[in-house]
Amino acid sequence: MQDFSTPLRYLDGATVASLCARIDPLEVVTEAFLGVRAGRSAVAPETALRWTAPDGTAARSLILPARHEGTYGCKIINACLGNLDRGLPRAAGLILLYDRETAAPVCIMEGAHISALRTAAVSLAALRAVRPLSTVDRMALLGCGRQARTHLDLLAARGAVKSVIAYDLSPSRAAAFAEELRESLPEIEVETVAEPELAVRSAPVTLATTTTTTSYVPLAWLPGGSVFLNVSLDDAAEDVLLGAEHLFVDDWHLVSEDDTRLLGRLAQAGRATAPGTTAPGARQVDADLATLLSGAYSRPIAATDRTVINPFGMGVHDVALATRVYATARDADTGVLLPR
Repeated sequence: MQDFSTPLRYLDGATVASLCARIDPLEVVTEAFLGVRAGRSAVAPETALRWTAPDGTAARSLILPARHEGTYGCKIINACLGNLDRGLPRAAGLILLYDRETAAPVCIMEGAHISALRTAAVSLAALRAVRPLSTVDRMALLGCGRQARTHLDLLAARGAVKSVIAYDLSPSRAAAFAEELRESLPEIEVETVAEPELAVRSAPVTLATTTTTTSYVPLAWLPGGSVFLNVSLDDAAEDVLLGAEHLFVDDWHLVSEDDTRLLGRLAQAGRATAPGTTAPGARQVDADLATLLSGAYSRPIAATDRTVINPFGMGVHDVALATRVYATARDADTGVLLPR
């Protein structure tokens, strides 16, 4: 038990990254999904504060509370689209963990690294449930930022992805991303293209990690048998979400109540419905990712089927990873102890 007189452990970004390197994030997020399915873990409603920064760009702060296997905490993740032009990371945040008995905060840690890592780990855990990662030899990237790189790092560590075809709305950002990738992961061939269609049509897996709020990828671009990881907001057009042979979400409740994303708007319009439910004229989501990862998804995925993985983002994965990081930090007696 820790009370409010116990020093608060603070873990900075470098320390968090070092500790995360000792953890298998795919194992952690899979465990969290199975915990949610079994009722041992859960998320609370997300809170969002949005505003327009003085330069006219969109800014927001998200708070994601969750519990995981007896640990309680929340992620606070902020972002401003104008940061990229300032030479700053788009997102930054904190994760707080609490004592189960006293509710006293016990740890505060830099959150952007864990947020990026859990996002990529969820994508790859879902992708691995659809096809062996070792068979993912080519990937299209829509968006050349931190999320794209984190996904690639996790894939490369598992011997996947031999070539990448990348698109970004900013050609200079795509070029810089490609150059950095050639230097740090020379085993991966990288090509940039001027149009997203060229990327999507040429790869069996597409990863979308942009900040767009305007859909632009139609179903016709997706090759037979391909997987579309719709990690960002609205890259996938309506016919992708409604027409792909398989559609998976991480948490239907979170998705369906959010009107900032296309699938949520389709749900609220009665055009998409929850797994296991039907409604006239509505596309039924095939399963949540907990069902897929548990092996309980019974529909076979044929070699020509197109699959869309559309995660919303669940704070339980941040809390699960942060819990592992905190335990590792305590074992190593690392971090800074702050008086209250």
